[in-house]
Amino acid sequence: MLRPHILLTILVFALLGVYIAHFVVEQRTALSPGNVTTGNTGAGSGSSGSNSNGSNRRADNGDYGSRSNDNGSDNGYGGYGRNVPGEFDYYALVLSWSPTYCAGEGRDRDDDTQCNRRDGRRYSFVLHGLWPQYENGYPSNCRLPRRPFVPDPVISSMLDVMPSRGLVIHEYRTHGTCSGMDPAQYFATAHRLFDTINIPDRFRNPFESQIVSAADVEREFLRANPQFRPDMIAVVCGGAGASLREVRFCLSKDGKPRACGQNETRRKLCTANQVFIPPARSAAETMPGSQPSGQRSGSANGSPAATDRSSPLPGPRMDYDYGRHAQ
Repeated sequence: MLRPHILLTILVFALLGVYIAHFVVEQRTALSPGNVTTGNTGAGSGSSGSNSNGSNRRADNGDYGSRSNDNGSDNGYGGYGRNVPGEFDYYALVLSWSPTYCAGEGRDRDDDTQCNRRDGRRYSFVLHGLWPQYENGYPSNCRLPRRPFVPDPVISSMLDVMPSRGLVIHEYRTHGTCSGMDPAQYFATAHRLFDTINIPDRFRNPFESQIVSAADVEREFLRANPQFRPDMIAVVCGGAGASLREVRFCLSKDGKPRACGQNETRRKLCTANQVFIPPARSAAETMPGSQPSGQRSGSANGSPAATDRSSPLPGPRMDYDYGRHAQ
């Protein structure tokens, strides 16, 4: 007859074995393909960046509109695998209003070529990125066989429409990796599509601030780009004074205008009645509260004084006409 302490030891080990077996079965069940719970994709910061990295905050500091995925049966991926390169429904070609970024997130980035006050670059609408989108949701930071790398010649080829090397690199890592194209192909496509967009006259490097409705912004772009319908374009605003942040154009994989998906239509990306459009910046611009010598900070009624249009901007000359001119 077994002694009580030996019997107790055997019983303890038996119970431990049953528990371990149960735990293993539970783990296998939870990890089976039919039971995996997929979380939301990260922001592009980038919407997307966010595209984008972060809003992208876009972290690419450009994904100003927040984007989220539903937890539906297909998680909004339209039957695609999650974050698989080349598997998406359409593109969002995102144009950012640079003065808004420089007045906010980029205000203190004096080492940034986009917002510093030394080189005289008067950015207005710039290419933020070309974002692969699902009908509901979006991929980001897709895994590639090799670590993403953007060659210097490719970066240089984009600096006439994108304001910094950092943004170019960020956009490929966050969004370009999901396009199914290598960096040269992706940015050549982005540049070509950007060049097809006509920038309305009122948004071509304005010297004075404007207050308009989001519908007015949309109408101006539709008038300048008749190949698009209202459901193919989205205006994004936000922040202090509901400033204009982005204009997004929805395109098919072959670059044709198409209706936007849920990312741009589920909720309005600009709900304000009026949108504030800050003027294009110049290197002579100073921080709020200060003024350059010999220049008044405003008119007698307190409105901002317009920049002298006759005086050349300091710093290197460059072409500020991003996109084709709207005739």
